[in-house]
Amino acid sequence: MSQSAEQLLKQYYGFLSFKEGQQQIIDSIIGGRDTLGIMPTGGGKSVCYQIPALLLPGTTIIISPLISLMKDQVDALNKLGIPAAFINSSLDYFEVEERFFKARRGQYKLLYVAPERLESQRFLALLGSLNVSLVAVDEAHCVSHWGHDFRPSYLSIASMLQELNSRPVVAAFTATATPEVRQDIVGLLRLSDPDVYITGFDRPNLSFAIIRGENKRDYLQHYIQAHRRQAGIIYAATRKEVDNLCALLQKKGISAGRYHAGLSDQERMDNQEQFLYDDIQVMTATNAFGMGIDKSNVRYVVHYNMPKNIEAYYQEAGRAGRDGEPGECILLFSPQDIQIQRFFIEQSTVAPERQANEYHKLQIMIDYCYTSGCLRNYILNYFGEQTFGDCHRCSSCNDDRELADITVVAQKIFSCIIRMRENFGRIMVAEVLKGSKSKKVLQFGFDRLSTYGLLQEMTEKEIVDLINVLIAEGYLSLTEGQYPLLRLTGNAAPVLNGQANVFQKVQPRKQAVVVDDLLFERLRLLRKELSARENVPPYIIFSDSTLHEMARLCPTDKESLLSVKGVGAAKLEHYGALFLEAIRNYLQEHGQNIGIEEKKPATEPLLKEEDGQIEDAQLFERLRTLRKELSAQANVPPYVIFHDSTLHEMARLCPTDREPLLSIKGVGNARLEHYGAQFLKLIGDYLQANRPK
Repeated sequence: MSQSAEQLLKQYYGFLSFKEGQQQIIDSIIGGRDTLGIMPTGGGKSVCYQIPALLLPGTTIIISPLISLMKDQVDALNKLGIPAAFINSSLDYFEVEERFFKARRGQYKLLYVAPERLESQRFLALLGSLNVSLVAVDEAHCVSHWGHDFRPSYLSIASMLQELNSRPVVAAFTATATPEVRQDIVGLLRLSDPDVYITGFDRPNLSFAIIRGENKRDYLQHYIQAHRRQAGIIYAATRKEVDNLCALLQKKGISAGRYHAGLSDQERMDNQEQFLYDDIQVMTATNAFGMGIDKSNVRYVVHYNMPKNIEAYYQEAGRAGRDGEPGECILLFSPQDIQIQRFFIEQSTVAPERQANEYHKLQIMIDYCYTSGCLRNYILNYFGEQTFGDCHRCSSCNDDRELADITVVAQKIFSCIIRMRENFGRIMVAEVLKGSKSKKVLQFGFDRLSTYGLLQEMTEKEIVDLINVLIAEGYLSLTEGQYPLLRLTGNAAPVLNGQANVFQKVQPRKQAVVVDDLLFERLRLLRKELSARENVPPYIIFSDSTLHEMARLCPTDKESLLSVKGVGAAKLEHYGALFLEAIRNYLQEHGQNIGIEEKKPATEPLLKEEDGQIEDAQLFERLRTLRKELSAQANVPPYVIFHDSTLHEMARLCPTDREPLLSIKGVGNARLEHYGAQFLKLIGDYLQANRPK
């Protein structure tokens, strides 16, 4: 690795070392090789072409479909003293002409352009007059018909490269691409024997959850109220749903905005800017929002409806935690979501083979919503990444419901499908098993089948849900197309023959013992306080079933608490003292003597600690306020000045001169010169006023 690239990384970006894959990709580009980089959101793709742009002669052209991202990145580069500009439809004729003139004079090291510009002869003539050493293609999956966001204008990139005086190095980047899409990127962009770097699709700082059977609106309101000071995005499937959710949140006093294609350009731009500048905390939006939003401190993304496929879901969910700090990705699922997405596919005008592919991808998304397996592994396996072991951080891995043997019910379903000659879909099979007297059931004579009414004690919805679980677990499959038919897979045969069992997680049976409801509520409140302080869902701390058992057994020492199901050594170490204190206090208040030694009270503040340094939350808020003032003066989003993670580190380390401030991740020489004095003064004044002399 050349020393100059590392120096640029420190000087402009404030990082001492490259993230995984960045060094190899930069080396490949500087070495003159076409390169394909598959990197997760937040993995630092822009650094991989910005640093080579500074090291290579001439101008680097970045092709991106994301107008808002172009502006954000150009603003950030110019603030760092790197000459950059963008050309897209947001500019008027005279602004475009001015940038053409400056580009011809070599005044830009980086020039961002929308792919539609490649179809303009005037723009191609401009490129012919430039010394183009590198072409970087962002969101490269857009070139593939099989990708989730195909854009025909991307097909012009290959022909544009042929028209240049000399072919530059080409580097393509994306965060979400299946093996099939990766093949398309190489072929359709005509990459020449490219180096391919896949740094992995995992986002370890994100947690994933599927919520089924809840009242979506109630859940959303409670969740956002519990995260009022955090930035979040709520995705909904339709414009009407976005409008309704935004109005609901605003009525509840939550600072919320909306974004969808039905709004005027001005309203969309205004709402987006307010979100970027932290003037509103929550954005309700369709999937039209967020591509290209470089906002680093989005702490949660909630999907109010199921998206159309895994690629779209992972890209949208990935807008949380871009700064590497924890982020939550929650999908509120209901069966109605399936009908909405099927309707969208039916209304599309794409070719039949592509429509069939959309149905196939939708089914994979449905399986994700019903799987009992690790959600993170499901996503990573979809993108062709091998996984080992569960993540223990998703709603499936942390699901402590009991495993119930549903082999007999599964056999009834399999048997019914066979007797219907595998020629019908989920609804019809459910009607037969329920014993429905619908016109179609009687017309086909299915009321005479031996399996008719075998599950009459269940509702049709419960039977359909169970069929979906069996599909997700690989016992059943569906044919492709608008009206998929149920088929048995090879996994069903051993079940029918009595050689294998099928299990499903169900809510535990109610205990026949008395649980102290008052104590349970007190433990529940303590759990809620801890979850808010640690910014994790309550079930991560302890599940309801564990709290119920605590309220039933009333453990008063570590040994007896450890015997409670769901505690474990790690959780005992983290939370044991707090919950034991709450139980002991409750027992004493209610006249029960407990012969135990006095323990340390649980009244200490739970502050974030790292490397022995405790973060000062009040100082962090002051740094955040200063950043907001500076962002307003400079007319750039706050994260362009410093990310939240950088402010957190300042609030922990409390640097009082330039050298220790420069050592903080994300500062760098350029930002130190621009903002160092103001942040050092604030920290110094704060320490003088709040720390003992």
